[in-house]
Amino acid sequence: MTENKSKILALKYRPKIFKELIGQEIIAETISNAIKINKTPNAYLLTGIRGVGKTTTARLIAKALNCSKNIGKGEMCNDKDVCNHCEEIDGSNHIDVLEMDAASKTGIDDVRELIENSKYNPTSAKYKIFIIDEVHMLSKQAFNGLLKTLEEPPEKLKFILATTEARKIPVTVLSRCQRFDLKRVSLEVISSHLKKISQIEKGKISDESLNLLARASEGSVRDAISLLDRTLILQSLNPEKVIEPSEVRKILGLVDKSKLINLLKYVLLGDEKNALSAFKEIFDQGLDAKMFLNDILEILYLFSRRINLGSIEKDLFISEGELKLIDENSKNVTTQDLALFWQLTIKTIEDLKTVSSEKIALEMYLIQLMHVKNIEGQEDVKNFQSTSENETVVTKKKIDIGGNDSNLINSTKDQLKSVDQIKVFKDSTLESTAENEKQIKVGSFSDLVSLANQDKDMELKYDLEKNVKLVRFEQGKIDINFNENLNKNFIKKLSQSLFKWTKKRWIISLSKEEGAKTLHEQKIERKKNILESEKNNSVYKKIINTFPDADLVDVKEEND
Repeated sequence: MTENKSKILALKYRPKIFKELIGQEIIAETISNAIKINKTPNAYLLTGIRGVGKTTTARLIAKALNCSKNIGKGEMCNDKDVCNHCEEIDGSNHIDVLEMDAASKTGIDDVRELIENSKYNPTSAKYKIFIIDEVHMLSKQAFNGLLKTLEEPPEKLKFILATTEARKIPVTVLSRCQRFDLKRVSLEVISSHLKKISQIEKGKISDESLNLLARASEGSVRDAISLLDRTLILQSLNPEKVIEPSEVRKILGLVDKSKLINLLKYVLLGDEKNALSAFKEIFDQGLDAKMFLNDILEILYLFSRRINLGSIEKDLFISEGELKLIDENSKNVTTQDLALFWQLTIKTIEDLKTVSSEKIALEMYLIQLMHVKNIEGQEDVKNFQSTSENETVVTKKKIDIGGNDSNLINSTKDQLKSVDQIKVFKDSTLESTAENEKQIKVGSFSDLVSLANQDKDMELKYDLEKNVKLVRFEQGKIDINFNENLNKNFIKKLSQSLFKWTKKRWIISLSKEEGAKTLHEQKIERKKNILESEKNNSVYKKIINTFPDADLVDVKEEND
């Protein structure tokens, strides 16, 4: 009894008969009926995501085939009266039911040993059964070695293969197996199962908390029960306390959906101060950045569903309060906005791999969302242009990361780019104004510094000289790298200035390539070289001989 209590729940509540295999009732019935009418295949193939019951089903099949009390009935012993075969298979120590982990035994030698064992009849059971887990991990030679035995095994031999990656298994092997696809288990079924286990374990967990655990499991029963196990451990510290959703969110690293919806409300209103304040409150609770962005994707999906399909049915475990917030805030956003939000969120998930500070990355992401929403004239979008794969860099594609000045937005609309596309905006007012003004030719990166100096834009000039490294410069396109001191409004300011000077739209890419040194670094290096060169000059040597304490410490170029 003590041993059973100390067992982790995923093992303690592992199905012992087909009826306990939740979410896979049709598969269980099909297999059971095939055994009843004696039409069992030579090899079974069980596929599906982790935790839906592949290995468990394999053992249940082995029990149904070998149970001495239910021969030919497609059933097995229950807990009250268990035969030796069922008990030994449950304990993974039956001499005729061999389990092999293909992840650790992938070679032809392992399969050759298995084939040699297949020649011998079962010792005590009706069938000798080989259960091969993660079978897709076998090598090509190992699969080829299995082919003949799979197609024409000895009469008393059955293969049961299990895998999460059926597409990696050769077609020649697939064609020799009877395939069963175990589906993800629905949230309602998992939630009901968790509630039943919780009651047996005398746990006090609210229904909404169980729904959160079910949703976090993503259709995997094993994951759901493991999460319940963690929650019950927390509850055991205070037996009288009922576990509420707030505690579950802390365990899982999830954020309250209503807080996320309110955060998006500020984003949609362009209220940067309140948006960042709401984000700081969420971040300080210890969020997981990737889960935070995935939660945002889920809310964007709910917004899209509300806009396009009307009222959301209660099939997603959404509370009344959350439904009300979705209804209210979905009125302030369009499907086009949501599409851009979605792609920008995907891009940010990728950026997390390279950005050292998650907080900075997420704050910049929220600022970008506000600018996507604030761009006017979205009905003037004419086309989408795909960028080349060679332009895929740290920031993946080009994003305008500008500030809040709505009067300057129109001149940089075409700088906004999604993960795989560049959105080209046209503004008739700017175009007509451009025709009447003189164009300035920008032929090099140095020209940009000179023009910024002429315009007395010292901030832009400072960034160009000290914080930007040039990777490539072409007419209409600049690829740059930058350091951590770059002004967050740099791309917006540069794109505005380029349009003002050239009357053309320029593409500005943020690149992962190192690029050349900054102009400031180049200038320092150039001065250093000149200094060293002058110290080898005969004039310098004469001066030093005359004045031993003298030294050449600096040189100045004509335009300094």
